[in-house]
Amino acid sequence: MSMAARSLLTFFFVTFAITWPCFSAVALLQPGPLRTLLLFLGIFAPSFVALSLTARAEGRAGVVELLRRLIQWRVRVRWYVFAVGYMAAIKLVVALLHRALTGAWPRFGTDAWYLIILATVFSTVVGGQAGEEIGWRGYALPRLASHFGYPRASILLGFIWALWHLPIFFVPGADKYGQSFLVYTLQVTALSVAVTWLYEHTNGSLLLAMLMHSAVNQSIDIVPSPVPGATNPFTLSSSLVAWLTVAVLWICAGYFLIRMRPAGVHHRGTEDTEKTSVLSVPLW
Repeated sequence: MSMAARSLLTFFFVTFAITWPCFSAVALLQPGPLRTLLLFLGIFAPSFVALSLTARAEGRAGVVELLRRLIQWRVRVRWYVFAVGYMAAIKLVVALLHRALTGAWPRFGTDAWYLIILATVFSTVVGGQAGEEIGWRGYALPRLASHFGYPRASILLGFIWALWHLPIFFVPGADKYGQSFLVYTLQVTALSVAVTWLYEHTNGSLLLAMLMHSAVNQSIDIVPSPVPGATNPFTLSSSLVAWLTVAVLWICAGYFLIRMRPAGVHHRGTEDTEKTSVLSVPLW
């Protein structure tokens, strides 16, 4: 087994070894400081592990290079639009399909659009997205892509990313509690493909990956899909909105997979990353 393969397996093993016990304890504990601490320790485990392994293998220079991608903002404006608007657009298409298929609109969320945008920006800056993305897209994705290429790496990472969330489906009060984990996995894997598409076209910017991650979290309930009173995560039974979301996400993912470069190699100075001020970057 190569050194790169061992480092990837170590990353995934240690990340799960930290996160799953933390999330499982959260499911058992009453609300309080310890529960909150364990929740955030679990959320930030991917990045803690990624930074630790990077420091051991590449030293301070490797850690600085990894963290530098958190502020890699000079990309074309269209990729900011993609990051912020992707999930919202998916949900609006789902609403239209629901209307066409049933003759009735689905239930819509009540959050104002400007609050969703503000929450997206705030969560990107101070939320848990850095806790995940330094690990998933900063450490794991480029290493997986070097072995399998972007298309297969994005699908494999998506499955692992979804599995990492599994204990949350048993946390009372969580938005995922009792919902279909299998449907969720289909959605997250397709989303992983979309985030990889963004990652590839922004030269590995973790800032844009974090922004998209945050936007998905904040806009997914524009058209809510949870089934009230659900108790069994290991079922395919879910709402029509959830299944339509799966379908639309995978139609888009199929396009991205076809268009992705097979080799997971970044090229500095591509047409999508410029050494200029964002004010001079073309809109489209």
